[in-house]
Amino acid sequence: MDARNEMLKLLGNRREGFSLQQSFYIDPEFFRLDMELIWYRDWLFVGHDCEIAKPGSFFTMQVGDYPVVVVRGRDGVIRALHNTCRHRGSRVCSAQKGMAAKLVCPYHQWTYDLDGSLGFARQMANGFCKEDFGLKPVACESVAGYIFICLAGEPADFAPFRTLMEPYFTPHRLTEAKVAHETTIVEKGNWKLVWENNRECYHCAANHPELCKTFPEAPTITGIPTVDSDPEMLAHWARCEAAGLPSRFRIDEAGQYRATRTPLLRDAVSYTMNGKPAVKKNLSDAVSTDRIGTLMLYHYPTTWNHILVDHAVTFRVLPISATETAVTTKWLVHKGAVEGVDYDLQELIHVWTMTNDEDRRIVEENAFGIKSPAYEPGPYSELHEGGVIQFVDWYAGFMGQRLAEGSEPALRSVA
Repeated sequence: MDARNEMLKLLGNRREGFSLQQSFYIDPEFFRLDMELIWYRDWLFVGHDCEIAKPGSFFTMQVGDYPVVVVRGRDGVIRALHNTCRHRGSRVCSAQKGMAAKLVCPYHQWTYDLDGSLGFARQMANGFCKEDFGLKPVACESVAGYIFICLAGEPADFAPFRTLMEPYFTPHRLTEAKVAHETTIVEKGNWKLVWENNRECYHCAANHPELCKTFPEAPTITGIPTVDSDPEMLAHWARCEAAGLPSRFRIDEAGQYRATRTPLLRDAVSYTMNGKPAVKKNLSDAVSTDRIGTLMLYHYPTTWNHILVDHAVTFRVLPISATETAVTTKWLVHKGAVEGVDYDLQELIHVWTMTNDEDRRIVEENAFGIKSPAYEPGPYSELHEGGVIQFVDWYAGFMGQRLAEGSEPALRSVA
């Protein structure tokens, strides 16, 4: 039986409320299907527009087999392009980030403008038409300081996500922020294990002493629909909305993305060891109260986020293989905040630096155990792991539908 039919069969026989069969976490063919049917077809968070604030600034990433460059043009427009030269396929931009007046392939110096159009190709034959060989575009959208791309030939409508997210995030003015620090760690586990670990705090008390100084362990905090019945959450939403900040739990129909504000413990306003602000300058003058807790955004399969009054912590997930996942964390502060004056960098990053490393260890131990022939799916806690159940249900439904369609992703054609 081929991998597609095997996966469809296992999803059809899946026991709800239980973890997935071993193949979903370790099999390279199952991983290939994840890439083809989710990662190459859906909207993916890749970075922030404040990272490429000036024309010519760019950053790159690798999404499975696809190298991509995101660049701001001279017209101010942010574009994503396949980072593959139209001559013989060499990667054009090898740096993770930088500034460039033109995008020049280092192999034979084919030179592209910032919009991807080919401007120069040395000593080509008569009749060669530059207009036919621009860098291939990738669908790209920017919303409230976040950049998303989609590799599919016919991307899903981005408007519903924009409509849900924009009112929550616009007051925080992340378009005017800057990245104070960035780290990438490679977790030796499947991307779904990274997400499953993120979607519950059942493990927090025993594993995250730093985070537990300020972040509640309550099951409702992980962003599931039952949050609407939590009196503490209702009171927090009312307080935030009185300050003009949309706060109530919102989720799309398919369960792929959601946003909500949640309180921190006691009087904490930031993810620091004492709960006090890590940055003297708030992210935004439009947020007039410190008691906003954290604005949380989840968007499968690439990002979860915490937006506080003084800074933001954003996360990007990118799979490397069936058993390796890169997790990039960025700490954003007000663009005018000065390190050593307005914030101490180690204080700013300490809690999530420690938490990330603790989560890496957890995921790797989880992955190590799943490789055992003795592994079989186990039951999730309905009380504490509702977020995990929701994620796995989303994944199973999403993949089941796309497997049944039997279609493959198509490259976006040149405009």
